[in-house]
This record gives sequence, C-alpha cells and structure tokens, in this order.
Amino acid sequence: MAIFSKDESAGRNAPRTAGETTLSIVSAGTTVSGDISCAGVLKVEGQIDGSVRQARQVMLAKDGAIRGDVTAHEIVVGGLVDGNVAAADRLELQPTAVVNGDIVTKSIVVMEGARINGTVKMTELALVGRGTEGREARVAR
Repeated sequence: MAIFSKDESAGRNAPRTAGETTLSIVSAGTTVSGDISCAGVLKVEGQIDGSVRQARQVMLAKDGAIRGDVTAHEIVVGGLVDGNVAAADRLELQPTAVVNGDIVTKSIVVMEGARINGTVKMTELALVGRGTEGREARVAR
C-alpha cells in the first residue's frame, strides 16, 4: 500500500533510508524513564525523565516535560525542560515554555511569556556541544 512505503513492492517492513524522516511520539499520559537517541523528529506530549540526544528536531508540547538535557538541530519548547538545552541550528521558546537550565544555540526565538532560568549563549554550530570550556582556553588556541 502506498501509504506505508514509497515503493509498493518493498512491503511494510522495508528498511528506511537515511533520507527519510522518522517521527517518534511520546503521547500525553506517557512517561519514559531513560535517555532517548533519535535521528528524526521527536514530539513529546508526555514526560521524559532522561536526556534527549542526536535528534534532528524536538517538539515539546505545552503540557509536555523533559527532565534532562536536550540536544538537537532544532528545538521547539512549549512545555517544561529541567536541564540544559543545546540547539545546533534553532531554538524556539513558545509563550508557555519554561527552561530551567543553560541554553546554547546558534539562533533563538523567545516569545512573550516564555521563561528562562539559566544562561543563554549564542554561538556558531562548531561550538555547540563543546561543554563548559572557559574563554581563556578558547583564546589560548
């Protein structure tokens, strides 16, 4: 059936290619305990007690919560993040967003009403994920 794959002869269990986008959803009322690594899009309407890593995009709904660090290329926050946020490309904080942690991103949009309880560092892509390296160490290079 064409709904499930691009090539009808491939069948439903055909492996996905790197170019296809996968969507993972943590629905409302669901709690995931542990870290999550995902190459595609992660939509969180429930709660994650752990870190989210390596995602292309993370979308956190207004009633969703992540209690851990979030690292992705693009992140949209509408709910609660209790941890550090690192967005390689773009971070959007919607009016209902609360981030209790430090932020590192290349580009940020903060809508009126969003709350940040931590520091915000705007940097180029190459610097995202280098940790808490001090200015003196970077100047010495």
